[in-house]
Amino acid sequence: MRARGTANLIAAATALVSWLGLPAELIAACNPERGIGLSRIANIDTSAGPLFGEHTSYQRASSFLGPKEIVLTFDDGPMPAITKSILDTLETHCTKATFFSVGRMALAYPATTREILARGHTLGTHTWSHPLNLKRLKPESAIEEIERGFAAVALAAGQPIAPFFRFPGLNDNAEMLTHLQGRKVASFTVDVISNDSYIHDSNRLVEYTLAQVEARKGGIVLFHDIKAATARALPIILGELKARGYQVVHMRSTAGFEPSPVYDTHLAPILAKAEPAKKGLLIPFYTAALRPDAAITAETPQVTIVPEAKTYVARANDVSTKKAGTKKPLLRTAASNVPQADRGISGIKPRRPASHAASGWPVSLSSGWVTTVAPPRLRRSAID
Repeated sequence: MRARGTANLIAAATALVSWLGLPAELIAACNPERGIGLSRIANIDTSAGPLFGEHTSYQRASSFLGPKEIVLTFDDGPMPAITKSILDTLETHCTKATFFSVGRMALAYPATTREILARGHTLGTHTWSHPLNLKRLKPESAIEEIERGFAAVALAAGQPIAPFFRFPGLNDNAEMLTHLQGRKVASFTVDVISNDSYIHDSNRLVEYTLAQVEARKGGIVLFHDIKAATARALPIILGELKARGYQVVHMRSTAGFEPSPVYDTHLAPILAKAEPAKKGLLIPFYTAALRPDAAITAETPQVTIVPEAKTYVARANDVSTKKAGTKKPLLRTAASNVPQADRGISGIKPRRPASHAASGWPVSLSSGWVTTVAPPRLRRSAID
């Protein structure tokens, strides 16, 4: 009887969506025959503060991925329209991903932040304001960026999040890694870079991403959920990966992160402004209340990953405290502009803004991702 009632509710929702002329993706459901699905779940014990991924020169934990296994990750969001489109695609393909959200973005769009978790994905963090080069901040400022980011994302989520972190631009150093280790946080770099911050043509993005995945035969894949091209390309990428025999591994943590409460006084008013009481809104048809999660079942294989503790030793090119630059105070409102850029890894050249000074792009930067985030809006150049 309950199943029949749910089916009737979904049918009614489908009819209403059609009548309103809304996209069918709003009620997209898991399609096991066409979707790439999940091969297994990796439950990661973060108590040793491990570092995963190829793009780092520090001691990293052994990979938990086998040949032709991938982990899907998305940075810099959430951004409602794009993030929700990506969530719809993942649901249609019966698969899961990890989102490394920026604290300011999470507070600007708390409903989308909560939806990531409601749809069964893993939520980590990507600092508070996505600074240009985190390791060039004074150590105490860099650590505050990390801690404030965790506090903001957890507050926006309204529930525990994973102790998962990714450095903006993959700019890690021994001091920050050691701090994260003390906080029992796992750091994630990447194995495969989609370059979706450079490639704005979705067809080219499909070709480039598949070529990078094939070259390495899998790994942790980096996307951004603030890029329109990524949302357009993702269905094709996942379909093609399935056809080529690739499988998705979903990362989860064995314990939640405990954010520092010292930031609540400043962050709570920002969250309150971002979600004023609204009346007369339709209940979204894609919520978990209408459909059970078909991607993860009792039969989905699970494995627990317990990495050994590593010692992160400073390198010769690590930025010291004496050479660290200064930044503006971190106490900023969610509506203030913070230009940002990431260090590039591939040889594809980005499109430079017309004015370096206006955009915040360092004159000396010749390649890299560029992500300009200004909650609650994003500049057009960030999503074109």
